Amino acid sequence: MSDATINEGANSRPAFLPPVSADRLPLAVVAAALVAGFVALTVLVDLRQAALFLVGGLLGATLFHASFGFTGGWRRLVVERRGRGVRAQMFMIGVAAIAMIPLIAAGNLGGQALVGATAPVGVSVLVGAAIFGLGMQLGGGCGSGTLFTVGGGSSRMLVTLIFFILGALIGTAHLPWWLGQPSLPAIALGDVFGTGVAIAVTLAGLAAVAAVTVLIERRSHGALEQEPAPRREGWTWLLRGPWPLAGAGLLLALLNVATLLIAGHPWSVTFGFGLWGAKLAQAAGVPVSSWEFWTWPGPQQALTHSVLADTVSVLNFGVILGAAAAACLAGKFAPKVVVPLMSFAAAAIGGILMGYGARLSFGCNIGALFSGIASGSVHGWLWFAAAFAGSYIGVWARPLFGLDGLKRS
Repeated sequence: MSDATINEGANSRPAFLPPVSADRLPLAVVAAALVAGFVALTVLVDLRQAALFLVGGLLGATLFHASFGFTGGWRRLVVERRGRGVRAQMFMIGVAAIAMIPLIAAGNLGGQALVGATAPVGVSVLVGAAIFGLGMQLGGGCGSGTLFTVGGGSSRMLVTLIFFILGALIGTAHLPWWLGQPSLPAIALGDVFGTGVAIAVTLAGLAAVAAVTVLIERRSHGALEQEPAPRREGWTWLLRGPWPLAGAGLLLALLNVATLLIAGHPWSVTFGFGLWGAKLAQAAGVPVSSWEFWTWPGPQQALTHSVLADTVSVLNFGVILGAAAAACLAGKFAPKVVVPLMSFAAAAIGGILMGYGARLSFGCNIGALFSGIASGSVHGWLWFAAAFAGSYIGVWARPLFGLDGLKRS
């Protein structure tokens, strides 16, 4: 996403206001949707869901203004040998882990039960994460990246999201079989080593990844890439961007902790996609309620209730609208209707692979990697390794669809 240009010589409007051609009508619509969503959730569900909706909005605005996605950061490391994006991701996870591991160990706070993003460590995670990594390079975004770019007006990413939902639904049909493959139980570092050691081990692992990116970058370029300075004086960059990756990572970490405290679980994305797909399939007459996955207590409850009662879905809605609001305020909301055929095909294939892979591996870059590692779960590290390997293959598969190996589609 490029910065909006400002004609400083001819424009007499104050610098902190959007240009005359700002996206006023879309902004009014998005603002109304945010207000209506908050009120509806407060009345129809409760204030907790409404608060999660606002947290999702802040997540979306942060992701948009920093263009904070895992897909581009991983691609830059592979192709350009630049690791600034990956280091920001490690920093973000580390900050969240310092707060989340002790909270999860406590089990509750103020009467709110707190559980981590833990999952079995096995073939399902290994295969699913690799599939997801491949898909995110073809689709052009990760789980969170798909949401915030859709909010920013990307028609191509809307294609990715639609097929992401389809892939997630298919994954719910197949997950019971995958869970029958070789696996270890969920392993939480806090349970094995205690809170202090779990934090230390997690931070050491994240620091090791960051150190590897430093070695790669210095070997290729001689020096590390510096964080770009804001291009506007004063505080106007808060509305127009870009936000520094490190600052955005810090804010995303704090918002994930807020999600844990409000929802009782860390930030997650892709369960909502599977639920949306199941709801649509059910409306079309598909008996998804008889599928084994949707007979399990958690999924069954989600399927029989409104999506407004699902914490993951509410967060997703907030992310989309928050990103849309940020795009409109920045004058960058610019939907493109035409999607070239090969780009459409890559988005569709990538979306299906991400949805399917995320369901097999208990989450995406957010639910499995970010929240998983920050919870002290070993499956998060396996997910990271497998997804990066799949992403590496995906980077070099992009030209087959006419996609550049570097530019975000």
